[in-house]
Amino acid sequence: VQLQASGGGLVQAGGSLRLSCTASGLVFSDYALGWFRRAPGKEREFVAAISWSGGSTYYADSVKGRFTISRDNAKNTVYLQMNSLKLGDTAVYYCAAQPVRGASYDYWGQGTQVTVSS
Repeated sequence: VQLQASGGGLVQAGGSLRLSCTASGLVFSDYALGWFRRAPGKEREFVAAISWSGGSTYYADSVKGRFTISRDNAKNTVYLQMNSLKLGDTAVYYCAAQPVRGASYDYWGQGTQVTVSS
């Protein structure tokens, strides 16, 4: 199983980025997908998640209203649209996959760096 995250980069505060994460080696629609991030010197934190069908989404309070998670099961890809970026959003972003009947995220991507500058 591989999760390949991409789309990170350097952006000014107030700008936007879209992260993508493409999965292989699993039945994509059997998994809920999540995005997490780890900022320098901080613990990894939950950002957003989406159910296997895309019908339910969940967000951390810190990103609610600014970030949107979506998925395309035909492309085995989950997205994170990030708008109105803040300096505090600077982190390495990771995608992860949780089996529909599982209790934890079993598979993790390698991470993509997002840096927000003033």
